[in-house]
Amino acid sequence: MKPLFLVKIVALAIVLACKSPEVPLPTNSPIVSGARKLVWSDEFDKSGLPDSTKWGYEVGGNGWGNNELQFYTSRRSENARVENGKLIIEARKEAYQGKSYTSARLLTKNKTTWTYGRIEAMAKLPKGVGTWPAVWMLGKNISTAGWPRSGEIDIMEHVGFDEGVIHGTVHTEAYNHAKKTEKGSAITLNDVTTKFHLYAIEWTADKIDFFVDDQKYYTVEKSVLGNSEAQWPFEQPFFLILNVAVGGNWGGQKGVDETIWPQRMEVDYVRVYQ
Repeated sequence: MKPLFLVKIVALAIVLACKSPEVPLPTNSPIVSGARKLVWSDEFDKSGLPDSTKWGYEVGGNGWGNNELQFYTSRRSENARVENGKLIIEARKEAYQGKSYTSARLLTKNKTTWTYGRIEAMAKLPKGVGTWPAVWMLGKNISTAGWPRSGEIDIMEHVGFDEGVIHGTVHTEAYNHAKKTEKGSAITLNDVTTKFHLYAIEWTADKIDFFVDDQKYYTVEKSVLGNSEAQWPFEQPFFLILNVAVGGNWGGQKGVDETIWPQRMEVDYVRVYQ
C-alpha cells in the first residue's frame, strides 16, 4: 500500500504544479492555452455607479454622426448602474438637455487599452424597435486620426427592428459603412433579449475572429483587407465601449416605438485575455 500511496502523492503534485494560479477559468468561456492570461475584467460585483477606475463616460446629444436621439449622461444612476451583480445601461424616454431620450455610453478610453487578445462580454440585450445596443472598440488615436482612420471593431451590434440578428463588423478608412464597404457578418439567435449570451472577438496581428457563445461566425483577415494603415489599422491599442443608442440612421430605420421605454442592456461581466 505504501508505494501506491507515494505514487498518488506524486501524481497530485504534478497536477497542482501544472495549474496556473494566475488564470481563473471563466464560466462560459473557452479553455484557452496556458500562455493566455486574464489581464483585465469587470465582474460588476459592487452595486452603485460603475467603477470609475475602469470606466469613463462619453457625454452629449450630438447624434454621434448617426442622428441618434438620446443624450448620453455622466454618473447618472438612472442610465448606468451596477445592481445584483450586473451592469445596467438603461435608455429612458424623458426630456433631458433638449433631447427626448437619455442613455449611457461607458468606455475605457484614457484608462485602459489593449493591442490583441480575447475581449468578451456576457450580455442580455434590450428589446423593441428603436433600440441599438453595442459592445465595440475604437483605436486609441481617434482624437488625432479621426474616424474611420482610427479603426473600429464592433464585437456586437443589434438593432431592435431586426431582433435576434447579431452583427460583428470592422470599419477602416478603406472599408466603412459611409462608403458601404464595411467588412462584417451576422448570426441569428432567438433569445438575445431574454437570455445572456457571450459576445467575443479573438484579435491577433493578422486577423480578428468573431464569436457568439464560443461559436465562430466570422473572420476578417489582414491578408484580404490589405497591409496599409487605411486598410488594417488594427496593430495599435484600442479601448472598449458599451452603450445603448436610441434610433439613428440604423437603429431608427423602422422608426422608434415610443411605448417600450425604459429598455436596458444588462452585462454580467467583461473580460480581456492576452
